[in-house]
Parts: sequence; structure tokens; C-alpha cells
Amino acid sequence: MLSQLLSFFKALNSDAGPWQMAFAGGFALIIGLTPLWSVHNLIVLLLVFVLRTHIGTFFVFWAIFSGFAYLLDPWFDQLGYAWLTQPGWQSFWTSLYQNDWWQVARFNHTITLGSLAVSLVLFVPVAVALRFSVVKYRAKWMPMMNKLKVVQALKATRLYDLYSKVN
Repeated sequence: MLSQLLSFFKALNSDAGPWQMAFAGGFALIIGLTPLWSVHNLIVLLLVFVLRTHIGTFFVFWAIFSGFAYLLDPWFDQLGYAWLTQPGWQSFWTSLYQNDWWQVARFNHTITLGSLAVSLVLFVPVAVALRFSVVKYRAKWMPMMNKLKVVQALKATRLYDLYSKVN
């Protein structure tokens, strides 16, 4: 995890595309908020590896959003339960569950349904906010951070030189 965190900060300070980092954070939102062993998470992982996203950013935000998931699971459960018990939707959910694919997708699980719905709704706003944050950080905060004596001292060490050569 430490190497992923270092990779994230290196990408934040490099010329890595802001959208690469933003989409990595958006995909991490989906995997982090939903239960791990789900079919839709396999699809998201496939997208992460096929599309040009920053893997270090993905793993850092996955850990962050997983922490939020534990706090939000009761709310996801209530949301999923409300959707699954709507009288007008009973026949829809029943027909989905009769299909083998939808049984594997586990949308009858209240937390899975609620968390996936919330994460899909938040995907675009989170990706746009992360892209905006990366651009603002690089324009405003990165020059100030590089001027700090602590950062200059760390960059002057032999350990930093070894890390730079390895990566």
C-alpha cells in the first residue's frame, strides 16, 4: 500500500493525465462502496486495466472509499430495502431474480443494490471533482509544496535518488 501511495503522489506531481487519475478515483468509488465479491466489480476491474487509468490512484482511493463504505452501509441497506420492497417493482425484481445472470449479480442483496446505485450516481461528479482538484493542485499547490524546505531536504537525500532510479 505504501508503494501505491508513493505512486499516487508521484503521479500527482507528474504529467500524468488528470482524467486518468479522475477515472481511477471514480472506478475506485464503485469498488470501494460496493461489496467486494460482486460481478460488477469484475467488470469495473476490467475497465480499470483496459482503459488508461492510474493504478496507484485507483488503489489509494479504493482504500479510502472502502473506509467510507463501512460508515454508509446502514444507509445503503435502507436504500436497497426501500427499492426492493416497493409494491410496483415487486414483479420487476422477481423477474430479474428468475434469470441466472441476475442471481449472480446479487441485486436482491440490499446493500449491493443501494451501494451500487449511489456509486453509479456519484461516479461522474466524483470524477469531475477529482480532475478539477488535480488541475488546481498542479497549478497552485505543487509549486508551493516544492518550495518547502522539508520537501527540498527529502529530494536531496540518497534514498529519494534510489527511489527515483527504481521507478
